Amino acid sequence: MTAIQKILHLMRQEPANVRFADLMKVCETYFGKPRQQGTSHAIFKTPWPGDPRVNIQNAKGRAKPYQVRQVLKAIDKLESMQ
Repeated sequence: MTAIQKILHLMRQEPANVRFADLMKVCETYFGKPRQQGTSHAIFKTPWPGDPRVNIQNAKGRAKPYQVRQVLKAIDKLESMQ
């Protein structure tokens, strides 16, 4: 199991207990470099029309649980497209 797979497993088990740095690694692996970074938000582009972005926010070193769930949903959609 790779480091990203371990992080994904933990994200699915406990979305409220995810470090922002770990969520950032997962997003960069699946969506590439963020198109916006340096503010409190990092925004990643997704390859489908509609709402074509994933937005994550650093909350004192932790990821917000609802954003973790949104990232997991986007990853599931991306994998179903491939």
